[in-house]
Amino acid sequence: MMADNIEHVISYFVMFQKFHSPALGAFAVVSHWVPYLLFGGISGRLADRFDIRRLIQIGMLLFIGVSVSWGVMFMTDSAAVWKAMVLLVMHGMAGVIWMPAAQVLLHRIVTLEQLSSAVRLNATGRYLAFGIGPGVGAGLMLLFGPVYGIFVNALLYVPMFAWLISVPYGSREPDAGPAPQGVNGFADIWATVKVMARNPVLSSMTVMIGAASFFVGNAYQAQMPGFALDLGHGRADFSYSALLAADAFGGLAAGVILESRGLLPPRPRTAFILAMIWCCALFGFARSTSYAAAIALLWAAGFVELSFNSMAQSLVQLNAPREIRGRVIGVFSMSALGLRTFSGLSVGLLGSAIGIHNSLSYSAAALFVLYVAIFATRYVLRR
Repeated sequence: MMADNIEHVISYFVMFQKFHSPALGAFAVVSHWVPYLLFGGISGRLADRFDIRRLIQIGMLLFIGVSVSWGVMFMTDSAAVWKAMVLLVMHGMAGVIWMPAAQVLLHRIVTLEQLSSAVRLNATGRYLAFGIGPGVGAGLMLLFGPVYGIFVNALLYVPMFAWLISVPYGSREPDAGPAPQGVNGFADIWATVKVMARNPVLSSMTVMIGAASFFVGNAYQAQMPGFALDLGHGRADFSYSALLAADAFGGLAAGVILESRGLLPPRPRTAFILAMIWCCALFGFARSTSYAAAIALLWAAGFVELSFNSMAQSLVQLNAPREIRGRVIGVFSMSALGLRTFSGLSVGLLGSAIGIHNSLSYSAAALFVLYVAIFATRYVLRR
């Protein structure tokens, strides 16, 4: 994940410097997440059927290929919008192959009682990578330039790939029954959706995360060069990387504090409250004109985002029927990650028309109103 984020930092910066296109930034978000929307459920089905180690390795190889391709394009000064679009799509496909398999991997390593803690620790590790990645990416650009920096980045995937060659967690659980026969595509997805709809926890967490992805997601990260420029920190230096990493370090702090203290056990009601706080923090960041305030609000947003995201994921994994666990995780990934496709439109493309500050603040406000309506209906009026 650190290498993933280093690639984002370098490629987004070069694209912004060359094209100055919020629309291309929006496409970066759309192309990153639309594979999850189309293939997340199918990828989860594959994780139920095949060796998850090999699925993750396929994703790693695609990530390596994309980083090398960026480097070749930068080296030959042949950057073009269509080439960038192809690489962004390939990057998205790499993610959808490994993400559901990586979540299923947790069940092969820990017991059911340890699962919620494992999910939060896993999410904390990802946020650590989100925080380190921008700093390392900016450092690689300063030391080597974007060309050789992106080549160095490709090497960072190798240890994970090598570890997966022989790690003993890839085969199916011995008492999980026979492997599912066949992969039936969207029929499997629809059958899984119907199972999840009958479970209040699975359905509410999937809707909550899906709404966050639809309205906001992480689309503001692709527009961060523009936010940094407006705040007077648009150069490839520490101040720019600090702005990129602020919410990631907020998430890291949440993981350390909450896990070490055993705070905030997973509950649907708590998850909704944290999600509403997240909306408020992002609204404040979008309207901020102070660099210090922007850093603080992004840190707060990262703190609560890890909290409600890991909580929702834990609740889904704990309540998923064992025989279709991979498919449930795949459908949840479609909602949690695939619907981020549309946040690229609401924050990115709309931002090109009314400004990225307005588009992010309006999206966060609309999501907050939706959460208030769901929370009032589900937990206040019903009670």
